[in-house]
Amino acid sequence: MKREPNTSALWLRAMEPEDVDAIYEWENDPSVWNDSAAHQPFSRHELARFIEECRGADIYSCRQLRLMADVGREAVGCVDIFDFEPHHRRAGVGIIVAKRHRRKGLGLSMLTQLEDFARRHLCLHQLHCTIAADNEASLALFGKAGYRRCGTLSEWLLDNGRWSDALTFQKIIE
Repeated sequence: MKREPNTSALWLRAMEPEDVDAIYEWENDPSVWNDSAAHQPFSRHELARFIEECRGADIYSCRQLRLMADVGREAVGCVDIFDFEPHHRRAGVGIIVAKRHRRKGLGLSMLTQLEDFARRHLCLHQLHCTIAADNEASLALFGKAGYRRCGTLSEWLLDNGRWSDALTFQKIIE
């Protein structure tokens, strides 16, 4: 019998060099490219260099932070803070959960822990995200996490020659 991960055992941590294989798998999945800034495959070398550059990087200078989510000793996803704006105390948030771990409550646990980190350690007031209007899983996740829809970006995303809308969400976290 396959055991489901215990979401209470999920924790966020900095990226490590050994995360390259998991990140390689996630970043090279074309099914998620329309939901991210990436639209091309990445080599292991590029990703290893990215991980090394992120290690010890200061969020105040690079304006972003990527945290891995672990259950036990397995990386099950990652969550990003980007467009970090310390003066206005806000940042964007992005998330990816490994395919085999989706629909188990891990995404909500990842967002909850990220929000706590952002509030306590970065003193952020709010987080925001942009989601493809047809990404039902992400819409459900961010809705369940308490993000409220605050706008529509018409014909914002281009996928295989077809334009689609994106929806913007925000959450006040303090």
